[in-house]
Amino acid sequence: MGIFTRFRDIISSNMNAMLDRAEDPEKLLKLMIREMEDTLVELKASCAGVMANSKRVRRQLENMHARAKSWEEKATLAVTKGRDDLAREALLERRSYTERAEALESELLELQDMVEKYQGDIRQLEEKLGTAREKQRMLIERHIRARKKIRAQQDIRRMDSAETLLKFEQFENRIERMEAEAELVNYGRKRAMEEEFEGLMADDEIEDQLKDLKSSLTKGSGENA
Repeated sequence: MGIFTRFRDIISSNMNAMLDRAEDPEKLLKLMIREMEDTLVELKASCAGVMANSKRVRRQLENMHARAKSWEEKATLAVTKGRDDLAREALLERRSYTERAEALESELLELQDMVEKYQGDIRQLEEKLGTAREKQRMLIERHIRARKKIRAQQDIRRMDSAETLLKFEQFENRIERMEAEAELVNYGRKRAMEEEFEGLMADDEIEDQLKDLKSSLTKGSGENA
């Protein structure tokens, strides 16, 4: 397949439709990018070759113009010297170089047109290649996100399993048992303190009752007197 045929096929292809139909879009996209890169290398190499030919033809053209001018000057000199015969020969030579220069000018124009076409094709292919690489980057990111999502779901399923729940329950029971043991350590001391405070409160109550009793007895003695 020629380079221009491949180029036309690549440019005219509907990348999105091809990826939608593909069983493995990521693999297809990788192949498409490789094909574009190879074609781009060939296009640039061909363009460089045409540009080199243009430079060569331009040098030849400059040489033809220089030779034609030289023979024109010689014809002028021959006329001034009265040598019409030499002037005719010089003019024939000038015409020959002028005709060759005209042919080279036509060739140079064709080569310049080819260079412009190559450059336009290269720009088109580079744009399409850029689009393909962006799609590849997005596919890779989607693939990575999908793998992370799958791993997260697997982790959630493992966390929801009966074995995991049993482990959490056992851990919770162990913590509750440790908390109960800590309370038992301080239970005796707390109970003793509570009893002492209860005793103090009881003593205060007895004293109050005793004061009331004494007060009532004092009042009763005063009234009897």
